[in-house]
Amino acid sequence: MLPFWALYFLSDILFVVLYYIIRYRKNVVFENLRNAFPEKSAEERRTIARQFFRFLPDLIVEAIKMSRISEKEVKERIVIHQIEEIERHFAAGRPIVGVTAHYANWELGIHRLSLLTENPVLIIYKPLKNKAFDTLYNAIRSRFGALMVPMKQTLRQIVAYRDKPHISIFVADQTPQYRDSDYFIPFLNQDTLVYTGAERIAKMTDAAVVFCHIDRIRRGYYQCTFTTLVENSASVDAHGITDIHTRFTEEIIRRKPALWLWSHRRWKRKPRT
Repeated sequence: MLPFWALYFLSDILFVVLYYIIRYRKNVVFENLRNAFPEKSAEERRTIARQFFRFLPDLIVEAIKMSRISEKEVKERIVIHQIEEIERHFAAGRPIVGVTAHYANWELGIHRLSLLTENPVLIIYKPLKNKAFDTLYNAIRSRFGALMVPMKQTLRQIVAYRDKPHISIFVADQTPQYRDSDYFIPFLNQDTLVYTGAERIAKMTDAAVVFCHIDRIRRGYYQCTFTTLVENSASVDAHGITDIHTRFTEEIIRRKPALWLWSHRRWKRKPRT
């Protein structure tokens, strides 16, 4: 219920706690940066790490604010660019597979996308192990009409909406289990196991694949730019769509690395020999 200026005061305190006192996952962050950017100096990587830890508390308090933020404030805090990339696919009666990443404030992006269209907005997500938190987060995420779809129910839900224009959003840079994927791709200088679910759904429905790039303008304010990566998914070779959106994600991260979730153990799955 606090105003944003008060939340950012708390964020300033939280930064000190996370970075200097409890040193939250600093080993993970520095290892990820060292492996992702071997060409950068140690000082450059330290700068990125500190910028990340400075942004992380803002992300935390903004996520909390999502439970109370108004529709007006959501629209003010995320500016939309290239909305025509969404509108033209809907006008043609086509489904859209939207791809994004754990970059900037992807959670607030759910609210903004929900307010963007009257067509169904399906958020494909990986359920949390803690059922209470999973229920809480989903209630917050769906405040403005988003439909939360657990990964294992994706196909059933997509089939239910196949005759109606809709957009399904995949946060595609998560770490799969070995049983969920066997496809590795070079990503940030490392062989990386990636989900192929967005590609499978896109090819099955011949959907347009649109990347939702959320970027930070300044503290508390963002912009979302839509870019069509694939027009006709059915004609793309196997793994082609996954390769395209993974490379696109990497380019975004390399341009402004501090906004990606470096505290995540993204490379804990290694290629099996």
